[in-house]
Amino acid sequence: MIKHEVSIESATEAIIEAIFENLINSWNETNAQAFSDLFSETGSMVGFDGTTASGKQDIYNHLSSVFADHTPAKFVSIVKDIKVLCPSVGLLRAEAGMASTGQKKINPKTNAIQSLVVVSEMGHFRIALFQNTPAAFRGRPQVAEHLTQELQKELDQKNRVK
Repeated sequence: MIKHEVSIESATEAIIEAIFENLINSWNETNAQAFSDLFSETGSMVGFDGTTASGKQDIYNHLSSVFADHTPAKFVSIVKDIKVLCPSVGLLRAEAGMASTGQKKINPKTNAIQSLVVVSEMGHFRIALFQNTPAAFRGRPQVAEHLTQELQKELDQKNRVK
């Protein structure tokens, strides 16, 4: 019998990716509690429009008011890179787009580059920072269009799986 060993680094990468997936799913389900619970007590987020929230409670309060006002568009994301910086810190970078509920097209105006920093607290990884930066690619329309096409393929695939 051959045993397959899973390295600590690859296990940590899988944890980081699962946290990110839970974050995106929490947003898409408009679940402010589940979203904020993924953060460390002192974690921070920077939204697409530059809005910041610091600490689990502030993040929860901010998202609760956002979700109470309207149903935001849903994220479609593609993880591009995960790095374990040390055993207790990881970094994930993703590209993301959004499609409004019931829409089948990515809105290129909401494309973003997302960064997630996670830290281990008492043996559990939590988000220290989530940043959602507009992917404007000023002066490089071909790069913006390529990203939109890539995200559209991801959305189309997810819609086929449903």
